[in-house]
Amino acid sequence: MAAIDGSVAAAALDPEEARRLRNQRIEKIGRWLLPLSIMALAIYGWDRICVLNDIPKYILPRPGVVLETLVSDAPLLFGSLLTTLKITFLSLILAVAGGVGLAVLFAQSKWVEMSFFPFAIVLQVTPIVAIFPLINIYVDNQMAKLLLCAWIVAFFPILSNTTLGLNSVDRNLRDLFKMNGATRWQELWHLRLPAAMPYFLGGLKIAGGLSLIGAVVAEFVAGSSGQSSGLASRIIEAGYRLNAPRLFAALILISFTGIVIFLVLSLVSHLILRRWHESALKQEG
Repeated sequence: MAAIDGSVAAAALDPEEARRLRNQRIEKIGRWLLPLSIMALAIYGWDRICVLNDIPKYILPRPGVVLETLVSDAPLLFGSLLTTLKITFLSLILAVAGGVGLAVLFAQSKWVEMSFFPFAIVLQVTPIVAIFPLINIYVDNQMAKLLLCAWIVAFFPILSNTTLGLNSVDRNLRDLFKMNGATRWQELWHLRLPAAMPYFLGGLKIAGGLSLIGAVVAEFVAGSSGQSSGLASRIIEAGYRLNAPRLFAALILISFTGIVIFLVLSLVSHLILRRWHESALKQEG
């Protein structure tokens, strides 16, 4: 016991170990402090540019004016944000259901994948503003139009990443499952889906931001208006009225929402993978 205590004390006093722990603490602090410092400097520079050049607020408002507008127009802006978030999360749920379901179907048959995957690529590379006139003709419900537009944008990363994960299983493990008499669905459930989970979660983080972008773009091209409209309509309205403070407030709200969505999905990914996948284990170590 004394020898063990001595070795622990020696390790605790090891300069290399102490330096490594100190560097880890500095890195953890810097991971948050550096971006916040740069952001604070950028906001200060923005304010100084407005003051020194005497720029009117309908051209470029000062950060304080934008903050005041965000507070004073909070009922209107946050009400519109809820509308945008509704479209965002519904489209993300539909993208997850459709993307994972189709990826599983692709994993079961190479012929199905070769037949239908090009159509998914076509949807991905075609601008949504080019597709919307057709959607506007064939779909009557306004909410359905917005959901479909946002779904098209968010669908492909889920499908592509999950398909890649299902097809990236170690061949030796697949042979082991076959040698033990596992059925195709047992192999899918116990081997291929767990192996594809990191790929799916990576696609989910991408699709989370894209679903918000898709919802905002869909609102722009749809041109919806009124109290029940989303943040994109508030931006359009503020632009027409030269209400730059409200326009900036809406943009900041969209950006902050996108950051929150990414952080939440990153946390979900870490919590799922932290006990068994190498990427999360390295982050903890």
